[in-house]
Amino acid sequence: MRAGLRQLFVVLWLAVAFAAPVALPIAAQDSAQTEEGAAVNYDDWERMAARAEQEIENRNVSDERLDELRGQLAQWRAALLSSENANAARIGTLREQLAALGPAPAEGATEAEEISKRRTELADQLVRLQAPGIAADEAYRRADGLIREIDRIMRERQADQLLQLWPSPVNPGNWPEAAIGLSDTVLQLWDEVASAWADRDARGELFDNVPLILVLLVVALALVVYVRRWVERFALKLLEGASARGRKVWSLLVSLGEVLLPTLGVMALTSALVASGMLGQIGARIAEVLPFVGFVIFAAAWIGGRAFPKTQGEDAVLPLPPERRAEGRFLSVLMGVVLGADMIRSAAMDAQSYSDATTAVMSFPILVTGGLILLRIAGVLRKSREVADRSYALRLLSILARGLAVIGIAGPVLAGFGYVQAASALIYPAILSLGLVTLLFILQRLIGDVWAMIIKNDGQGREALVPVLAGFTMSLASLPLFALIWGARSSDITELWTRFTEGFQMGETRISPSNFMVFALVFVLGYMLTRLFQGALRTTILPKTTMDQGGQTALVAGIGYVGIFLAALAAINAAGIDLSGLAIVAGALSVGIGFGLQQIVSNFISGIILLVERPVSEGDWIEVGGVQGRVRAISVRSTRIETFDRNDVIVPNADLITGQVTNWTRFNLSGRLIVPVIVALGTDSHKVEDILRQIAEAQPLAVLNPPPLIVFMGYTDRVMQFEIRVILRDVNFSLSVRSDINHQIMQRFAAEGIAIVAPPAPPAEPNPQRVAEAVLALEQVAARAAPARKSKTAGEPTA
Repeated sequence: MRAGLRQLFVVLWLAVAFAAPVALPIAAQDSAQTEEGAAVNYDDWERMAARAEQEIENRNVSDERLDELRGQLAQWRAALLSSENANAARIGTLREQLAALGPAPAEGATEAEEISKRRTELADQLVRLQAPGIAADEAYRRADGLIREIDRIMRERQADQLLQLWPSPVNPGNWPEAAIGLSDTVLQLWDEVASAWADRDARGELFDNVPLILVLLVVALALVVYVRRWVERFALKLLEGASARGRKVWSLLVSLGEVLLPTLGVMALTSALVASGMLGQIGARIAEVLPFVGFVIFAAAWIGGRAFPKTQGEDAVLPLPPERRAEGRFLSVLMGVVLGADMIRSAAMDAQSYSDATTAVMSFPILVTGGLILLRIAGVLRKSREVADRSYALRLLSILARGLAVIGIAGPVLAGFGYVQAASALIYPAILSLGLVTLLFILQRLIGDVWAMIIKNDGQGREALVPVLAGFTMSLASLPLFALIWGARSSDITELWTRFTEGFQMGETRISPSNFMVFALVFVLGYMLTRLFQGALRTTILPKTTMDQGGQTALVAGIGYVGIFLAALAAINAAGIDLSGLAIVAGALSVGIGFGLQQIVSNFISGIILLVERPVSEGDWIEVGGVQGRVRAISVRSTRIETFDRNDVIVPNADLITGQVTNWTRFNLSGRLIVPVIVALGTDSHKVEDILRQIAEAQPLAVLNPPPLIVFMGYTDRVMQFEIRVILRDVNFSLSVRSDINHQIMQRFAAEGIAIVAPPAPPAEPNPQRVAEAVLALEQVAARAAPARKSKTAGEPTA
């Protein structure tokens, strides 16, 4: 019966899939808390702790009693934890008062009598106020230790139960005993009905309730068969005929009737059986479990219909052919039937206290069927690997398919050897986990569709940030459900939540989630105030000053860093976090920072220097490390330079401080332009110089004071070299001015008959491949010549 109740418990958890992770910790916290300010009776605690220790030492104590003890100890632990902080404010005040009196005098030294008397009074008060907290801390640790011991015992018992070896169900010698147990259950059920029929009062009650029974049976038949089909057809019509944005949402919501309405029909059937008065103990247990069986089967069919729909769009999670989808829907229903069959077997036979051999043989066919279904559904899921464009969800399903295949094989094998409980702990949780994973996918797509309706954009609805975050939150919220499905106890979940709410100890300070919430709230508030102040400076105050743009940027950036630092300090102080215990850790980390982060620190310091000294400002044309461009942004770590090719180059700030930087436009926009000109030897050099000077002085951007300079650089046996050196008012137009000068030189030289000579080409570098080929050829020639020289030396001399 316990196994059946466990399955019912898990099904109920699945029915409230996403309310449970929130309700469970709240209920656990409420059950553990006591009234604020209530004094702890340590005499009662001592008696409770002593009784718990005695019962824990008794190895025959039942699991139910251990669970009861654990709940009581958890309540005491919560009360003791709240008592640890008793008089905390007063204790803090007394410590500040003692600190104000100064350090205690050294041995042999004296101090004023008033100060000594006051120090003694404050110390006595501090001792009295600390006593309750010390006692509560000791009792808390004792309660926590007892709870840990109970959890250890429960885990060991659970492991022993899973590894328990029963008689093998494939051994034919165990089949007669199982057949006797099955026939005995059927006969008892028949005897219960026959005894009730023989009872005149029970028979009279049946006849009196015949109209009600008939109505309930008609309602059950209509809801289970006809209404369910009508809801399914209506949902398909909505999916095909509704608007593009809302059709999927409304179709999914309407399709929930395929689960709720048939489940109500099964409940009507159960009510009809109870109203008949013909049920005994076994029949009542079976009737009690029927609504849960119906819910499991209909929910499995609904999940299968959503995962393997009859009509599939292009955005389907599992792009499968129609025959594979039909197989998936059929297997989903079978998985629900397997769970329901085990629930009925447990309700009918577990209370009869049959032998392990009977339970093993009766459970084996259900486990084998479940394993085969898992193996087959894994094959269906693996078909998604044939899709060319595989998404992240398909990769997860592929991994899940491999796990289901392993469980589908290992479960029946373990059951065949006699490890029936271990097989049950694999197959049934695997089926429930598969259903929960599919439900998560369905809800994720539902949130995406709802978000698409809100933003009125079908293309970006499911891929937006909000649905993704919601899906991630649902995945985290479902972790307690997965833990419960795979054998975790509810006390394990509540213990994790208790540990989380209690926080952890750091020095003399306990850090809890509330501290983190206060820290985050204060820090975010300080950060927002800093950004608002920066925005007011940047847009309202600084533009009205005579400070240049670089100085304004430096001031705004500096205020931002100072504001963030102050916000962090205020948040730490508001959260009550004591950082004195981190001094040793900070000292150790400083060594690692000195070696591992020295380049980052160097860039950070260089950025501060750039923002303060401003050798380079935003908008300057600079050249650093062979890169030329305009400075677009200066941050604390790096500087962004936009080249003339419209590319962004990120330069570490250390390169701008330690390297050579050319700032073409630091103080003004004027700059020098040099244009080389080469003419043939024999040309009148004075004529060339006059033409070049006229061309340079005719440029609109050329500065006439100092005037352009024409330099005769030299000559060779073939050419003469000249240079035009002109100062431009705006060096940013140097390329266009150079192009214009070259055009005018070509026109004037052509009109005057002056020949322009191309600059001499640099000497060509040797081709490595040709050099290698030449060396190889020389080696081959030398190799052929060597034998000839050897034969000539060894033979007779020639004439």
